[in-house]
Amino acid sequence: MASKHLTIRMDPRSFERLDRESRRQRVTRSELARTLLEEGLRMEAHPGIVFRPGPTGRRAGLKDGADIWEVISLYQDMGGLGEEALRRTCEWAGLRPDQVDAALRYYSEYTEEIDDRIRMNHEAAERGHAESLRKPQALNR
Repeated sequence: MASKHLTIRMDPRSFERLDRESRRQRVTRSELARTLLEEGLRMEAHPGIVFRPGPTGRRAGLKDGADIWEVISLYQDMGGLGEEALRRTCEWAGLRPDQVDAALRYYSEYTEEIDDRIRMNHEAAERGHAESLRKPQALNR
């Protein structure tokens, strides 16, 4: 999809905060503004969802709870359909039904993004497990 150009006027203080934050994150002002605009639109469409930074990049999460990928991964592990999966997900994760519903609504719109995050975290866990199995062998040499 081709990108489109947008010119906006900003309050000088907002511009300075954008400039400072873009330097801190080592990204261009335009890149940071695009990210914040996209996240803001997503949060507007999905109340209760926020974005947080982390070692693997920014990710969607519940305002007062887990990352969306964590909720969806657990929900899928619980059978992934119906009231029983919802109840068990709430029980295991210590979440309210409305929180799991918010995660499911977000997931329905950004399925590929969340599935990629789940896959990435499963792969990291597998690498960590494989590494933990190799360490005792290395110590015995």
